[in-house]
Order: sequence, then structure tokens, then C-alpha cells
Amino acid sequence: MNSVLLKNATMINEGATLKGDLLIRDGRIDHIAAEISADQASEIIDCENLTVIPGCIDDQVHFREPGNTWKADIASEARAAVLGGVTSFMDMPNNTPPATTREDIARKKDIARRSSLANFGFYLGATPDNLEEIKSLDPRDVCGVKVFMGSSTGTLLVDDADILRSIFRSAEVPVATHCEDNEIIKNNSRIFQEKYGDEMDASIHPLIRSREACLKSSALAVDLARETGARLHVLHLSTAEELSLFEPWAALPVPRRQVTCEVCAHHLFFNDTWYQRLGNRLKCNPAVKTEKDRQALLKGVRTGLITCIATDHAPHTAEEKNAPYSKAPGGLPLIQFALPALLELVKRNELQIEDVVTGYCHNPAIRFNISRRGFIREGYWADLTVIDTTAPKRVTPSIIASKCGWSPFTGITFANSVVHTFVNGNHIVDNGVLKNINCFGTPLRFDR
Repeated sequence: MNSVLLKNATMINEGATLKGDLLIRDGRIDHIAAEISADQASEIIDCENLTVIPGCIDDQVHFREPGNTWKADIASEARAAVLGGVTSFMDMPNNTPPATTREDIARKKDIARRSSLANFGFYLGATPDNLEEIKSLDPRDVCGVKVFMGSSTGTLLVDDADILRSIFRSAEVPVATHCEDNEIIKNNSRIFQEKYGDEMDASIHPLIRSREACLKSSALAVDLARETGARLHVLHLSTAEELSLFEPWAALPVPRRQVTCEVCAHHLFFNDTWYQRLGNRLKCNPAVKTEKDRQALLKGVRTGLITCIATDHAPHTAEEKNAPYSKAPGGLPLIQFALPALLELVKRNELQIEDVVTGYCHNPAIRFNISRRGFIREGYWADLTVIDTTAPKRVTPSIIASKCGWSPFTGITFANSVVHTFVNGNHIVDNGVLKNINCFGTPLRFDR
């Protein structure tokens, strides 16, 4: 493997800014110093005026393979990931068929080994009857158990309290939950259907999938974690009210928090006024809510109450999204432009770049015990993202790598660009263009 020297880089890592050089050798970060001799590397990249951060780790994606590969697959979405500076992802189990056994996980890993430019991990899906599978998991090989406590199709919905309690008690890996109360959603849907019928549009989505539905389900998950001792990670918070549930752990360092939570890029960037512009292209579960909620979530990131930032990347075709509101699926393709969107929030002074690095790079590695990734440290895998914070880039259909071919960010010009991405030391994205497309990522290992 070639050695690469990043010269004159501004490195953002562990809350500090370091100006200097970084040497990549044999896939690892070999040396970091104020100055490293150029004769130690076969490739030199001048990073003057560029910012280097650890490769982003997205702890929640839906890459659709196996099953729904007409709208996305691991190869296409991993390309989108690395173009967006994401070097590792953790994929959810709601495939067709769902990934609810160790054999299902092994099959997904085999696909990823042959096709993913990014590193990969996979969740096992909890069902009402696969408790023995959960008990038999090797904690080093699986990122977590995903529990759909609401808003799921097929066999993955688990809303019986006794079954949930057994799952929480038995899991030796983090339990990641989608929290929306199904009964509240059903009741709201009936009310709005009777009131508006076919006139319903996406603007009512946050009223159907309401803050009450989110809060009730998240509170149940936290109560179950307290009772059982489970390591709980509540996904994609969307309301101000939910944040108070996590305050009992906020003073602890992340490795010592039994209960943590995550926010997604779209809940930080958009609010409910965007439904008028985007319609069903902003329809996601849980719903994007008010500006007050957005501001509370931003504050949660700034204060460290919210541990991780992710995307919940969930591609659907434009044709599916163009259906009437009640038939259009929920989910957004986000992974390619999540980091630029977060850096746009930095430009607006709503976040600091250190907040982004902590939430999208460091804390996912800490929370899920990922081995030697998520930081710029000597000896760690050289998963790195290089950003030009002064190079604007407009989101147009021609640059979208996701197989679904659209983005809720289309038409937006971000003030920054991802220029280089390294995965395991391989220079995968060079000046914003895919390179070394046969250098595939590796399975994430978890130090448990």
C-alpha cells in the first residue's frame, strides 16, 4: 500500500485544532507532527487551507440490500457515503427479508465485502420471537440490536411490553430503538383521514406522527433500560420534550452512559416550514417538527446531551415520493450531503465544528466500542475526511450518487465541499471524485 503525506493540514480532533502533517502508511495513521519529511511518502497532498477530520461514522442507515435494490444497494449508497466524507456505516435490518438471524447478518457482510467502499456494520432486527438469536450474538461482530417500538412493517414491530423487557434484558450489545407509539399514530391518522380525506398532504405529517407519540415511546424505552440495565441508544430524536429523558446521564462521560441518544442531520437542518417546499420529500419517521424543536436539538448537540449525529439515510424512488401523501413512504436519502449540511450550520454559528466532529466521528466510535476508528490518532485506521470550508458546492441531480437519484437538499448551495476521503488509508475520493473504486471497506470490529 502506498504511503500518503497530508501536509500543512488543519486537524480538528478531540476538541482541539492542530496545524501540521499527517503520514498514512499501511492503512494506518503512522505519524502526526508539526512537520514530516516529504521523502517518507509516495503521495503528497498539500492541505493548506483545508480541514482534516476523522472519517464520519453513520450509526443509522438503510441501504436496502437485500430486497429493495431497485431504489438503493450497498454499493451505490456506500459511494454516496464516501463522497460525503462518511467512512463507516451501520446498516439497519428492515430488508426484504428482514435481517433477524446471524445468517442474515453474514449474508449482508458478504455483499458488503464485495461492494462497499466504506467500512460496514450491521444491526440484528428484534422480533417478537427471535430472542434466542439475540442471546447468541457475538458482541464483537454486531453493532447492536434494532428494536422498532413503532413505525415498522412486516415482522419487525415489537410493542408488547413483556417481549420488549425480555429483549432489553437479554441483549449484550447496545439496543437501538425507533421510538414512536403506534396507537397514538393510528388514532391521529384516523382523525385526519376523516377530516381531510384525499386532501391530506405532508404538512400534517408531524401532527399524525406527533410529539406525544415520540415522547411516550422514548419514555418507555428509557424506563425499560433503567429496569433491565440494557445499554440503550434512542435513535433520531425529533422533539424538545424528549431531551429531558436523557438528562440523568448527561454529566457522565460518554463511555459511562448507560442511556444515550442520537439526532439526525435533517432534524437539525429543516423545520416544518419546509413541508411547503418539499412536500413528501421531507416525509420521514419521526417527522421533522417545529423550529422550537430544531433549536432544542441543536442545543442538545452543543451541550453534549445528545451523543451522536446520524442520517437515518433511507432512499425511496422519486416515483414513490410523488404518490399522494398517505401512500408515499417515509424516508430521505441524506448521507452524501449530511456533513456539508452540518458544516452549513457551523457557518451560521448554530454549531461549532468541534460539535460536528464529536457527534459524527468520535461518539459513534465510543458508544458502539468501534475498534481504532473515529479519531485522528497514531496507530488508528486512516479513515479521514478532508474538507474545503471555502469551496461552495450546489446540490444538483448530476452529482447525486444515491441510486434513488434525488435529495431533499437539491438546489441548495453549501459553502463547503468534501475534497478527499480516505478509508483504511485508501484514497477513495480525490478532489471530490471517486478514485480507487475497487478498494472495498472492511467489517467494523467492536471492542466488547
